Amino acid sequence: MDELINKQTAIMEKYDPDNKIALIVDEWGGWYDVEEGTNPGFLYQQNTMRDAMIAGTSLNIFNNHAKRVKMANLAQTVNVLQAVILTEGEKMILTPTYHVLKMYNVHQDAQLIPVTFESPEYTFNGESLPAVSVSASKNKNGEVHISLVNIDLKQERSVNINVSGLGIKKISGTVLKSDKVQNHNTFDHPNNLEPVEFDNFKLKKGQLEIKLAPYSVVVLEAK
Repeated sequence: MDELINKQTAIMEKYDPDNKIALIVDEWGGWYDVEEGTNPGFLYQQNTMRDAMIAGTSLNIFNNHAKRVKMANLAQTVNVLQAVILTEGEKMILTPTYHVLKMYNVHQDAQLIPVTFESPEYTFNGESLPAVSVSASKNKNGEVHISLVNIDLKQERSVNINVSGLGIKKISGTVLKSDKVQNHNTFDHPNNLEPVEFDNFKLKKGQLEIKLAPYSVVVLEAK
């Protein structure tokens, strides 16, 4: 997604240097085999921690391209593809994707804070991706929010950010994490995965050190 947006933005910068035209991502999310026993045309699939990683990483990308990307549509909302809600009769559960979207809603209507960060690589089956993604913003109340994702299945990752210019005195956080990529919420156990308090960070002399557990999404609020 980051590669696609960078390439498209480069073209738009050439023909629309005044940034009058928005870039819209018409659909994003994971698309897998449907759940066994369901109608293949309805595209009903389970939503796991893998989808939380996709959601958090994608949202960080969209945030960091906020100058051009004005809309990005999740595919889809209920019971189809990377849904935020799954239903069965009168039952309803919230998916890991739902929790990530709710955690990230603090960035809405806020001002992007550019973050320069060199991520370590995560390699699996010969393919490599940046292990960590980050985005940050400041809202009208002066609160700073930093969202981070570690897609590494096994290794904790340490992130150090210079926040000396932000006047931060107090930090709190939430995390969505799991020890297995396959973990998900079910109708019998709807709260298997949900955000909890996060405090694995240190702020000292303007340097913020964050320890990201394997396969985790973290959002920090700084005041």
